Amino acid sequence: MLLRLVLAQVATGAGEPRVVVDERKAMPGRGAWVHPTLACLDLAVRRRAVPRALRAAAPLDLTAVRDYLERADR
Repeated sequence: MLLRLVLAQVATGAGEPRVVVDERKAMPGRGAWVHPTLACLDLAVRRRAVPRALRAAAPLDLTAVRDYLERADR
């Protein structure tokens, strides 16, 4: 099983996109796929794979994804 990550617009603030987990695998846009483990997410961060897969120019904040994986691990 893989976890799909997508860029979503934030409803509040400056409207900057953030990376969210697409649990239903139905959100529009490009997706980045990772195994649902913290080790795989750490490897993707080290390799800068998520911004590259999503074609994002700036570094992305993956704390929401990390929180999701930590909650799922419990």
